[in-house]
Amino acid sequence: MKIPNEAPIGVIDSGVGGLTVVKEMHQFLPDETIIYIGDDARCPYGPRSVEEVKEFTLEMADALADMGIKMLVVACNTATAVTLDMLRERYPFPVLGVIEPGARAAVHVSSTGSIAVLGTVGTIKSKAYEYAITSISANAEIIPLACPEFVPLVESGQYRQMDIRPIMKRSLEPIVHLEFDTAILGCTHYPLLQDQIQEQLPIGVNIVSSAYETVRDVENTLLEFGVANISGGRKEPIFFTTGNLDGFKSIAIDWLGIENPNVRHIVL
Repeated sequence: MKIPNEAPIGVIDSGVGGLTVVKEMHQFLPDETIIYIGDDARCPYGPRSVEEVKEFTLEMADALADMGIKMLVVACNTATAVTLDMLRERYPFPVLGVIEPGARAAVHVSSTGSIAVLGTVGTIKSKAYEYAITSISANAEIIPLACPEFVPLVESGQYRQMDIRPIMKRSLEPIVHLEFDTAILGCTHYPLLQDQIQEQLPIGVNIVSSAYETVRDVENTLLEFGVANISGGRKEPIFFTTGNLDGFKSIAIDWLGIENPNVRHIVL
C-alpha cells in the first residue's frame, strides 16, 4: 500500500541536536509535517558502544515506522555512522543520514582540501566523515577532533546560562594551530554552539553544518519518490523525548522559535 503524500517525515536524534535539522526543514519544506524523537534519557550516544547505538536507534525508528512516516531522517551523526545501511535494509521508505550531505558541503566549500571534522567520540572513531570526504575528493586532508564536552553543554541548556568559552578553548586547542580552511560541525548539537566554536577557530575558517545540506537531500528525495506533500495541509510538529519534557521544550522554544511546541514523553 502506498504511503500517502500527507504522511509525516520522521526525524530521530540522540537528544535535542536534531532540532537543527528540523529548523531547516520547517523553513525550506513548509508543507511537510514532522514527527521527532529525541533520546535525551540516553544521550550522548558518542561514548556508547556500536551495539547500544544500533539498539537505541532501531527503537526510535521502529516507533516512527509504527506512526506511519513516509521518510526517516537520522539526524544524529553517531547513529548515521553505524546504522544507516541497516535501517535502509529494514524499511520500505527512504532513510537519509547527515554525514554524506555534510561531507559534500565541506568539499564544495574548501579551497585547500584541508578539512577539520568536529564530532563525538563515536563519530570520530568510526571515520565515517573521512570515508565520505575522500570518496568525493581523494586528495583531501582530514583533521578529526572529538569534542565530548559539547553535547552535554547543549542537552543541559548550559550553553545559554554560563560562559562556555573556557570549555570551547580547551576542546579546540589541539587544532587551532593547524592549517585548514573548513570545519564540519559533525554533530547536529554543535550548530547551537556555532558562534562560540567560530570564535576559537582561526579567522577565515568556513564552518559547515550538515543540517542545511541534509534538508536539500530530503527535498530531492521527496521529489524522486513522488511523496512530497502538495496538499498544503501541514500540521504542527510533534516532538517526543525519552527525557525531561521541560528541558526539551525550553531548547525547542529557544532554537525553533515555536511559542508552545507539542512535546510529549515516550518510552522506548
